[in-house]
Amino acid sequence: MSKLTKKQQTVYAKVEPTRQYKLADACKLVKEVSYTKFDASVDIAVRLGVDPRKPNQMVRGVVTLPHGTGKVTRVLVLCTPDKESEAQAAGADHVGLDDYIEKIKGGWTDVDVIICTPAVMAKVGAIGRILGPRGLMPNPKTGTVTMEVGKAVSEVKAGKIDFKVDKQGIVHTSIGKVSFSPEQLYENAQELLSTVSKLKPSTLKGTYMRSIYLSATMGPGINVDLKITGAAE
Repeated sequence: MSKLTKKQQTVYAKVEPTRQYKLADACKLVKEVSYTKFDASVDIAVRLGVDPRKPNQMVRGVVTLPHGTGKVTRVLVLCTPDKESEAQAAGADHVGLDDYIEKIKGGWTDVDVIICTPAVMAKVGAIGRILGPRGLMPNPKTGTVTMEVGKAVSEVKAGKIDFKVDKQGIVHTSIGKVSFSPEQLYENAQELLSTVSKLKPSTLKGTYMRSIYLSATMGPGINVDLKITGAAE
């Protein structure tokens, strides 16, 4: 680690590296140890005892955070003209089809979520190599390939997020902002942890949840006690 400033040293001194904090306490502490001037994101990292290379141990899911993420989620809906007004009414930022597919082929991906109808999946599939690596490819399992585009847009805007375990076996996602109250962060974290807990692969032997860390965009990681979350099984 590079040399810490006095402010950073003060912040890091508040977190005991060997201590496991109750989730409620961690949600209070993460607000105190964020040292940015902007409203930083609060992230959670859940290390799982799975092998993501095995298809039957891939952990992926969706969760609607009770208090949202605090971020403005930019949504593109790719659909036929008959669905455009429904998408727009629900608050989609961009709605269309061929023109947006051409824009994406040209390198434009200035959105956070893409929703499409099943009828246009063939066209969307053609740009899969662009969308896939950016985590933007619509997927029926996450509700982003659907006839109910209005409902899907509303859910994403309200705080529905898609998560999956990475190559290191970690689920890493944002659960809010430093400006959230400790209670809001706690409820969002509990909702995510409960959802991840239910996705334990039946083929897994041994410990499922190995560690949980809470951190702000710039700030030390806070080790969360697995027993307190009810996620240790």
